[in-house]
Amino acid sequence: MTFLEPLTLTGRYVTLEPLSVEHHDGLVDAARDGELWRLWYTSVPAPEEMADEIGRRLALQEQGSMLPFTTRLIDPATGAPGRIIGMTTYMNIDAGTPRVEIGSTWNAASVQGTGTNPDSKLLLLRHAFETLGCPAVEFRTHWLNHQSREAIARLGAKQDGVLRNHSRTRDGLLRDTVVFSILEHEWPMVRAGLEYRLAKRG
Repeated sequence: MTFLEPLTLTGRYVTLEPLSVEHHDGLVDAARDGELWRLWYTSVPAPEEMADEIGRRLALQEQGSMLPFTTRLIDPATGAPGRIIGMTTYMNIDAGTPRVEIGSTWNAASVQGTGTNPDSKLLLLRHAFETLGCPAVEFRTHWLNHQSREAIARLGAKQDGVLRNHSRTRDGLLRDTVVFSILEHEWPMVRAGLEYRLAKRG
């Protein structure tokens, strides 16, 4: 058994299930919800690029550096997994420490602000800290992606720094990357904050 095996995590609003090529059409529909690939500061694949992106993530899973998930909305009537709304991952996996980054995340525009993102983060963080025993969990985002930076800060993550000219975007521009993390001793307070936010939504 490797450090991190494919698994399904179920929360209040979403289910995270192992990414599969069978999810292609649902992921294309989710990306079209808001035409997310047109946001220049994100890395959401366009419909015609979705198959390649699924293949890329599954290849990284084979190498042991990523564990990709498909995010499904839970059907409020049945409690069963419903329509596909996006993707997320454990990435840059370091089994020795152990440490993971939560990233390469996007959700359909129509579900943003509805509790799906904090629910997803609660599932991933709880598994990382309470099952995998990570002493820290990392988040990274584009310096100019203010929505993502604010969302990460709302989780309770602290900014570690900025990696300037860190990588290139799809159009070849150099990007500055903001690095955040949550440490093991901070997790109980972060967990309480996420649980409160979700409970307040009812």
